[in-house]
Amino acid sequence: MSSDHLNHVRPWRNIYRRKSRQIMVGKVAVGGDAPISVQTMTNTLTTDVKATLEQVQRAAIAGADIVRVSTPDEASTRALREIVAESPVPIVADIHFHYRRAIEAAEAGAACLRINPGNIGSASRVREVVKAARDHGCSIRIGVNAGSLERHLLEKYGEPCPEAMVESGLDHIKLLQDNDFHEFKISVKASDVFLAAAAYQQLAEATDAPIHLGITEAGGLMSGTVKSAIGLGNLLWMGIGDTIRVSLSADPVEEVKVGFEILKSLGLRHRGVTIISCPSCARQGFDVIKTVSALEERLAHVTTSMSLSIIGCVVNGPGEALMTDIGFTGGGAGTGMVYLAGKQSHRMSNAEMVDHIVDLVERRAAEIEAARAEAAE
Repeated sequence: MSSDHLNHVRPWRNIYRRKSRQIMVGKVAVGGDAPISVQTMTNTLTTDVKATLEQVQRAAIAGADIVRVSTPDEASTRALREIVAESPVPIVADIHFHYRRAIEAAEAGAACLRINPGNIGSASRVREVVKAARDHGCSIRIGVNAGSLERHLLEKYGEPCPEAMVESGLDHIKLLQDNDFHEFKISVKASDVFLAAAAYQQLAEATDAPIHLGITEAGGLMSGTVKSAIGLGNLLWMGIGDTIRVSLSADPVEEVKVGFEILKSLGLRHRGVTIISCPSCARQGFDVIKTVSALEERLAHVTTSMSLSIIGCVVNGPGEALMTDIGFTGGGAGTGMVYLAGKQSHRMSNAEMVDHIVDLVERRAAEIEAARAEAAE
């Protein structure tokens, strides 16, 4: 049963997204009714064009819609031109203090500039950056961070707090709007889940700008995934967020994978095979952990949305299989039952199950894509 159908018959599954303006980041729409996009950031030296492009391409294969690249110096903005030309996805240029880097990045073809307008100097410099963005079709992301709030706000509030972060963001918005520039999105990131969530909730009420979600500096792969799932998951559940980045001390590809898993768990994006599997116990008829690990690796190339249940015994297996496109439930004597579209199909040996499931998934994906292509004609 599809997620869309489940949402229709079970309204408690619905998430009502906050209404926001829509902007474009290159070819990717952000905000409005556009799908929530997934972003990551390269960690290579931008001047190493080959390494940076290789990382961008791997992220794109994993599903990244947008990739951010650091541009701390003139050599990096020169390299950016080549990166943009070869990238399969829109590139965001990460700017912090020097307004010239923002102008150079716009000229190099960046789809978006990540800046804090208040950090790049005088009003005249802000005007120059806005003009460059407008002339070259760039959008802008205002990036507020609890760790780098303006001194006057820290003096006013005493510490980083949601009110200080939102005030900073609204001040930056005004700088852009005073220059009649409206192609912007905004983030108010913090490493503290409570602080970030409260700031984002207040921000969502204060502006209709598209919101970029992130729990910054979340940590390593496991701890950062948990922290991001809690923080971003709660905000997304409330309908807040138009684009996300999971910040992990890990390969950027892992950020993309985690981002999609968060969205998939809430029914907000559908990409690839969603495996529903038991934690395994003494009742299991086959090695569930080893099997799921093998299937995750061998099905990573499948981008067609599909559900697959892998259950070690017949206690919960048949019930789970009713809700998935393909299923396998372990039984006795070294065999198990294969389910297709929620119905029993055939028995097969546990030893042959992985190869058989991979074949079933690939064939089903081909059928789905062929039907989509025919419908589009």
